[in-house]
Amino acid sequence: MPDAYILGIESSCDETAAAVVRSGEQLVSNVVYSQFVTHRPYGGVVPELASREHLRAIVPVVRQALDDAGRSYQTIDAIAVTQGPGLAGSLLVGLSYAKALAYAVEKPLIGVNHLEGHIHAVLLEERQKGNHELEFPVLALVVSGGHTHLFLVEGKSGAWRYHDVGHTRDDAAGEAFDKVAKLLELGYPGGPAIDFLARHGNPQAVKFPFAQIKHHDRNPQNRHADDESRVDFSYSGIKTAVLRYVETHDMREDINRRRQALAALASPAREDYLAACDQATLDLVASFQHAMVNDLVSKTLLAVREQDAATLLVTGGVAANSELRASFEQRASKEGLGVYFPSLKLSTDNAAMIAAAAYPRFLAGEFAAPELSADAALRLR
Repeated sequence: MPDAYILGIESSCDETAAAVVRSGEQLVSNVVYSQFVTHRPYGGVVPELASREHLRAIVPVVRQALDDAGRSYQTIDAIAVTQGPGLAGSLLVGLSYAKALAYAVEKPLIGVNHLEGHIHAVLLEERQKGNHELEFPVLALVVSGGHTHLFLVEGKSGAWRYHDVGHTRDDAAGEAFDKVAKLLELGYPGGPAIDFLARHGNPQAVKFPFAQIKHHDRNPQNRHADDESRVDFSYSGIKTAVLRYVETHDMREDINRRRQALAALASPAREDYLAACDQATLDLVASFQHAMVNDLVSKTLLAVREQDAATLLVTGGVAANSELRASFEQRASKEGLGVYFPSLKLSTDNAAMIAAAAYPRFLAGEFAAPELSADAALRLR
């Protein structure tokens, strides 16, 4: 079959991204415009600001991706776009532009689930390495600022199917990282900041136990017939535990001092944050990260055993965390389990993963109807 060049567009949260991928296995171009400078003063993503930034960036980002790929609107074969889940306003910017573009240049449009995109980020890079076959069953952990999901993946006749075998009951893991970083005045985004600072603290200094979830999910939409075999997560409690630790150990004064010291710097670097932290803060950060990583790894490996999975994929923004990667590699190897991660540049939101996930649908002729709409709560099946 001749090569197929797919233009991917991603705008589910605070990155405006476009990429061109050849036949689902070669990354030809990848452009990402990040909004972290816009959202940094607020310590998190402001949906209204995110939508406005997408409006400003979408056209030049797509043009840059095509230029970098040496392609034109006429020489691409299809346009893929994130349909959901994500922020409704952000999704609408990318989806509206993709629909208009597909209509104008008469190219087929393919709607892609953002979570499936993260899974295909791993598959894309494995194919580039020549690894075209994975041993099934495959279990995928998608862990990011907005999502913590476990999917049992089936690949049959080129099509991919997903069964939800676990997810967070409340906050996503990445959200916990960001909120704890905001509480301690460690900068935004919080995940990379905590990952860096944790290397300088004692991970055993503070104990953060996690409750084992026994009851069914209270949300009727999330209930399954096989709830007894599910492995779910919960991360709202550890945020409260960190807050209580700060209060009981009189750390507010240190936090205020750090805020003032960093506010005096135009663009503080990681080393500036490190210099502004006392040892008690570094120990707290290291202990928090260690607890989060241990919970993610332990529960994921429990799901691997319960689902009898042969291969594990770990993807999403939190998959860039160095301790998480090291812990998965060490513990999975002891169980004889193959574990795969995306590169750091494809761990966070990007459009290459959207274009790669669209390729099986392109082969099957599964194109979107003109009335395709954004779905902020889109589920992966």
